[in-house]
Amino acid sequence: MSEKKLVHTERIDIRWGDMDAMGHVNNTVYFRYMEQARISWFESLVPRADAWGEIGIVIVNASCNFRRPINYPGTVEVKVFAGAPGGSSVPTFYELNIADELYADGAATVVFVGPDQKPLRIPDHIRTLMQ
Repeated sequence: MSEKKLVHTERIDIRWGDMDAMGHVNNTVYFRYMEQARISWFESLVPRADAWGEIGIVIVNASCNFRRPINYPGTVEVKVFAGAPGGSSVPTFYELNIADELYADGAATVVFVGPDQKPLRIPDHIRTLMQ
């Protein structure tokens, strides 16, 4: 596994509606928590004038290891880690914690894309911010 560094932390309130019939946060919501943290990180890297117009991101894979069930109420702290960027992609890793206890961890490969939704070489100024 490549070297990774902490690049962003996001605190997300758990909503009542995040829970399912089993009484815990639905598994799909874990991915939404990771997504929200990833988008906040991306928006800190890309100038607002370029974000989602000239430059966007998509994920080509995603995984999650569900360690413990998350329940309402509470706040999830999502830590985003990034590995070494490639040409157009960067591996990202996530930890979902509540009160400093790990509830889930995951990963996603993020690909930078242009307006045509085709892979775009990560611009040098963004690459510098990631390293």
